Amino acid sequence: MTEQVLKRDQLGVASVVFFVVAAAAPLVGMTGAVPLAMVLGNGAAVPGAYLLVGLVLLLFSVGYTSMSLRITNAGAFFAYIGAGLGARAGLGAAYTSLLAYWAIQVAIYGFFGGLMNMLWGLMPWWAWSLLACALVTALSCRHVEVGARVLGVLLVLEMLCLLITAMAIFASKGLGAVPWAAAFSPTAIFSGGLGGASGIALAFAVASFIGFEATAIYSEESKDPQKTVGKATYWAVGLITVFFALTTLAMVTALGADQAVDEVLKRSTVDGKPLTDPAAVLFSLAEQYVGPWMSQAMGLLVLSSLFAGLLAFQNAAARYAFALARVGALPRAWHRVNGAGAPIMASLLTTGVALLCMVLSAMSGFDPMLKVFAWGSGVAVVAILTIEIAVCFAVWSFFSKQPGLVNAWRSTVAPWLSALLMSVGLYLLVSRFGLLTGEVLEGVDPATSAWGLNALGWSLLCLPYVVFVLGMLLAPKLGLFEEDLLKR
Repeated sequence: MTEQVLKRDQLGVASVVFFVVAAAAPLVGMTGAVPLAMVLGNGAAVPGAYLLVGLVLLLFSVGYTSMSLRITNAGAFFAYIGAGLGARAGLGAAYTSLLAYWAIQVAIYGFFGGLMNMLWGLMPWWAWSLLACALVTALSCRHVEVGARVLGVLLVLEMLCLLITAMAIFASKGLGAVPWAAAFSPTAIFSGGLGGASGIALAFAVASFIGFEATAIYSEESKDPQKTVGKATYWAVGLITVFFALTTLAMVTALGADQAVDEVLKRSTVDGKPLTDPAAVLFSLAEQYVGPWMSQAMGLLVLSSLFAGLLAFQNAAARYAFALARVGALPRAWHRVNGAGAPIMASLLTTGVALLCMVLSAMSGFDPMLKVFAWGSGVAVVAILTIEIAVCFAVWSFFSKQPGLVNAWRSTVAPWLSALLMSVGLYLLVSRFGLLTGEVLEGVDPATSAWGLNALGWSLLCLPYVVFVLGMLLAPKLGLFEEDLLKR
């Protein structure tokens, strides 16, 4: 049988960054998560929350990129964790990561279909989602560089809109009007405490960065992977952080630090219901400071941003499934590439999972945005952050067995410090899981309902950990060892 390998030397630093930043969907985050973070969280200090989370992820990247210099594998997280913590933990992380990427994929299909149905009607949401699924699948089965070019064009347009709008606001208001202290002072960022307003804002910020860790997934297809992955990781985290912090700072400047929350509620209210249309906040500012054409362009680019996210996560999930099939943790029939060097069977598997979930959701009558998107994204964010914390410990363990390979900052200090800070982030996500998935008990103040989950909410929260444990139990039965997880 011909050796099944992903096509080498396809992606440079820019291409990998396109995949990763597209997964973070900056425009979707600015129109969806930010207004909620302002109202439910710490108001004008939301820019500081995004900046703080970005700095923590840069710290995480120190150890993460150190591992990428020594391990090249499309399975990324599970290969790193397998090398540092053993095959059991590695396989548990692999299945959990695959769950996360499948979940966020389904979530975005729900959002995309729901938004298309809301804007144009014509078809039910699931029909729009199926059309997107067909196009995403077709692109994922071509040369990976084709997908990178598509994402590059969409991402540049998206970020240009955000940058032009932000610069227009700063030019109109003047730098003297920028509320630096209200946005970035520690007192403002942590107002209300981690158990209250600031914790909610930080939880939304953490959720907005999902996908940045996918740089190592493309290592086998990168040009000079040891250098490409590291550079792409820092560029991706840096770009996401700067654009999120800059855009939210511009929004706060335009709204006014003292009136930010009231203005968000006013601009997002529909039929007397606040936050019914959170996207209207940024759209109205774009129209006010740039012109109606910018608001209209953003409306279209939200859709393209969602599509870009679908393609990015399709590629990420397919490569995880490919790497798992390669070591026998999934049926080996799925370890197959086509003439373009794309993981064809793994990509079709990812599509099949998405189709199954969409069909079941449609048959059950689930709202595509309030249920499908909220549930899927909530599961994905908790799963990914849990695995990232495990990577921190794996980095320390791996280098502690090989003293002198890297300095203490890379091998010990950065991994342990980032693990500590990310554990705080995980607590904020878990304790506010009801906000992420819409399961907060009706009539309960979000700031005091940290664990207000129903049975479904608890099931969704526990799902990533159940999958992790099942993977650990399955590893010995599959006869997997650390060296197996590092195959490429």
